[in-house]
Amino acid sequence: MTSVRSGSSGGREVFRVVEELRSRIAGGVYPVSSLLPAQRQLATEFSVTRDTVQKALEQLKTEGWIEARQGSGTRVVQRVSKEQQVQSYTAKAAVEGRVSLRAFFDEAFSGPEVVLDVYTLTSEALDTQVQGQIERIRSGEVAPRRISIRMLLPSESLDLPYPRALEDPDGDLTAQLKRRLIGISRRHSESIRFALLQLGAEGLVEQADMEIRYVDLTPTFKLYLINDTRALHGPYEVIERPIVLGDEAVRSLDVLGLGATLTHYVVDPGHPDARGSVFVKSWQTWFKSVWTTLAR
Repeated sequence: MTSVRSGSSGGREVFRVVEELRSRIAGGVYPVSSLLPAQRQLATEFSVTRDTVQKALEQLKTEGWIEARQGSGTRVVQRVSKEQQVQSYTAKAAVEGRVSLRAFFDEAFSGPEVVLDVYTLTSEALDTQVQGQIERIRSGEVAPRRISIRMLLPSESLDLPYPRALEDPDGDLTAQLKRRLIGISRRHSESIRFALLQLGAEGLVEQADMEIRYVDLTPTFKLYLINDTRALHGPYEVIERPIVLGDEAVRSLDVLGLGATLTHYVVDPGHPDARGSVFVKSWQTWFKSVWTTLAR
C-alpha cells in the first residue's frame, strides 16, 4: 500500500473532491475552457476546508485536467474523457467523434417529458448529469413537465469481482472496498431522489419520480435508454488503480465508467428494421425483462 499525504481534512476528503470534480469535467458540467468555481465556493459545496480543495485541484492539475493561472482562475483543459467518445449511429449515417454525454441529457431535458431507464454499476455518473439538468430547470432554460427514472443496480449482497484489493483479494481490504462502493451508490442515488422530490415540491415540474431495483448480475456494461428513442451503451474496462481507504491508497482491480466508450443508437421512425431501431428495441426488451423478472 502507498501512503497518501493528507492535510487537516484527511486524504479521504481530498480524493472525494477529486473524484467528483473529475466526474463533472468528464460529464460536461465543466466543459473544456470553462472556469471552475472559486475555491471558497467549492469548499462550501463539499463541506471541506480550502486546504482540501487546494490539494484536490493540485491533483487534477497533475493529471492534466486543469490549469491555474494567477489572476485568471482555474480553467479546464483536459479533452473529454474516454467515456465521452461516442460512436453515434443515426438514421442517415454513422458519425464518429468526441461528444459530451451532457449533450444527450441536454436534448432529453429540453422536451416536455424525460424518461430514463439506466443500468449501471453505481449511480454516480447519472447523479452528475441529473444535477446539471436541475440547474437548467431552476434557471428557466428548460421546463420539462415530467421526469421518470428507473435504475437497475447490482444487488448489494452480490459478491462482485471488483473492486478487489490486489494484495488482499479475499480479506478485509476487499470487504472495505466493496462497502465503499455501496456507499458511493447509495449516496448518489439518494442525491438524485432528493433533487427530484425537491423539484416537485417547489412546483418546478408536474411529476418527478425515480424507482431503483437491484439484480444479481455483475455489470459489465452501462446502458442509458432515453425517451424510448435513444440508447447509449458501453462496456466497463477492467483496470488496476489505487483506491483510497482512510489515508492509504490500496492497489486494486476495479472498473471505471469514465473508461467506457459509449455507442449511441437512435430509432429511425418508420423503419423498424434499421440498425438504430433494432438496437434500441432489443435493449429496451432486455431492460424490461430484467426489471420485471429478476430485479427486486
